[in-house]
Amino acid sequence: MRDPYSVLGVKRTAGADEIKAAWRSKAKSVHPDHNLDDPSATGRFAEIGQAYDVLKDPDKRRRYDRAADMHQTIMQQREAARQAEERARAARANAEKVMEELARANAQRARNQAHEAQTASHGQASARSKSAGAEPASGEDAEDMIERIFGSGDEAVDAARDRAAAQSRQQAPQQGQQQGQQQARQKTRAEAAADTGPETGSERTAAGDETAGRSEAAPRPPLPMQAVELVAALVRRWRGTPPEKAPDLTAEVIVSLDDLIAGNTVPLNLSEDRDLRLPLEPGMTDGHVVRLKGQGLRMPSPIARGDLVVTVRVARHERFRLEGFDLHTVLPISLEDAVLGTEAEVETPGGKVPITVPAWSGSDRSITLDGLGLADGQGGHGKLVVELRVVLWDKPDDKVTDLMRHMRHGLYV
Repeated sequence: MRDPYSVLGVKRTAGADEIKAAWRSKAKSVHPDHNLDDPSATGRFAEIGQAYDVLKDPDKRRRYDRAADMHQTIMQQREAARQAEERARAARANAEKVMEELARANAQRARNQAHEAQTASHGQASARSKSAGAEPASGEDAEDMIERIFGSGDEAVDAARDRAAAQSRQQAPQQGQQQGQQQARQKTRAEAAADTGPETGSERTAAGDETAGRSEAAPRPPLPMQAVELVAALVRRWRGTPPEKAPDLTAEVIVSLDDLIAGNTVPLNLSEDRDLRLPLEPGMTDGHVVRLKGQGLRMPSPIARGDLVVTVRVARHERFRLEGFDLHTVLPISLEDAVLGTEAEVETPGGKVPITVPAWSGSDRSITLDGLGLADGQGGHGKLVVELRVVLWDKPDDKVTDLMRHMRHGLYV
């Protein structure tokens, strides 16, 4: 059946009078007797009747609204999971691009370093200039690479730059120490060459050039952003990560007060054609919320299954009214018992118990019996509150009537 609100053309907040008026108007316009030439009039008239049958009954309407809200929630949760999966797929594709760029940059750096080492070993004077300008690709930092691939306006670029700068600051003292050691070795070699005399000056110059070439050809530190950290940053902060667990599914179960008192297990019907059994335990009352782990929506891997959040609603009882863990019941008493007091019996979940009604007890008075309510889950029980109601006899009594008349006019016997 279609949405009954749409069939009658009313809003979900419409009152009973508005729904009834819309039904009459629709039924009159599509009645088969007024649309003899329309073969679909009978079907539309029946659909309007079904829609009105659902919305005119408060219980049926409440169940339909709850089922419609649950269906809408499921659709929204599935759409959110689908969008999260698309973001994760895009993040994985971009991470693969970054990995390829890292591998290409490392390979180029290795080739450049090998070329510089070979040039320095042959003592070429131009080793410094060649090594400085021979690695345009390997000199690219990871943050520059990310910016070149994905642009400069994304959060991932900022995250990559922050990590690269932090790692560069950590590596700066090591680089300075290595440069200081190289300069000390060069100075020692120069002093040794000066002590050997002028005939070794050319050898000293060649040695100095070779040392400078080796200094320039020394391996640079690795890329500031390592592959694992780079991929994690992209997946986590650029495209967003899929949820670890699917959103929770909500449901409502209506139980009887007798089942709640007895601690029975009640069936729970879900919209996904699943039937569960919910045990009613001590501590539950009207409005109590139960969370069932892993019983919610089933999502594609690797998203874990969500929870099922169930709200317990207690149906109306013929003798008792539930307020928290306390039970309220009504005890009718006659006029003479209200004035003179009496001994009576009152119904409890465990049977009848005697009760004393004090003299001069009106309908505004109640008697509390401890420990006869619902179990509170902490070893105790609520109360049974007996509300007194003064009632008259089924037939008028002349003596009582005369007495009340005399009391009204101030004439006492």
